[in-house]
Amino acid sequence: MDEKIKKLKEFIDKADSIVFFGGAGVSTESGVPDFRSKDGLYNQHDVRFDKYRPEYLLSHSCLVNEPEVFFEFYRQKLDTHDIEPNAAHKALFELERRGKLTAVVTQNIDGLHQKAGSKVVYEIHGTTARNYCSRCKKPYPEDYIFKSKEAVPRCACGGIVRCDVTLYEEQLPEDAVEGAVSAISRADMLIIGGTSLTVYPAASYIEYFRGRYLAIINKTPLSFYSGKINTVQINAPIGEVLSRAVLQRSSYD
Repeated sequence: MDEKIKKLKEFIDKADSIVFFGGAGVSTESGVPDFRSKDGLYNQHDVRFDKYRPEYLLSHSCLVNEPEVFFEFYRQKLDTHDIEPNAAHKALFELERRGKLTAVVTQNIDGLHQKAGSKVVYEIHGTTARNYCSRCKKPYPEDYIFKSKEAVPRCACGGIVRCDVTLYEEQLPEDAVEGAVSAISRADMLIIGGTSLTVYPAASYIEYFRGRYLAIINKTPLSFYSGKINTVQINAPIGEVLSRAVLQRSSYD
């Protein structure tokens, strides 16, 4: 793997505008479970929720029709307030600090990139770090839903206070999508990490990349762009890879 990390570092050194496109694998190293793996949220046995389809529990329909169920699942499974960024998040912030990284495009909703210090983050599936009233749109603090004593948290106007997460059956946030596509299309290097590229339409956004260098960092091999000339694919934990390529000095520096 040393030669591949050396190649990744060379790409980073040559690039002027890097965009990172990441998924659940970035946060699992912080202890945040993903959704679809054998140990993911959708495969965790819980008698309270076993009768429901996993996708339903995070759907607009569940929020509207069975809000008590929605918020119980949300509070039990998606509270990441005590989770800290890992080496991958910190390495990406360091690249931004150096003026190399122009944007992070993330499918994650945990806010760990911002917690690590990243400023330009396009959250194409929304975030648990923002809440608002579904009726009057009044914003609420990050921890409001988790601290509320109400089974269904409500605003003074009577509306449900919900998370700013894109639920199943809802459209992706237009501003985040436009920002992500614009950043990817202007980048000369794209780093894809911690994602299987199976969640659409998010995965389709990388097709806008027209740059010179591509790095794929994922525990399992991906076929996307595998024939591109300036491509390196590293099948290893993303925190370890980015830490070695960005945060650590090495024999080839």
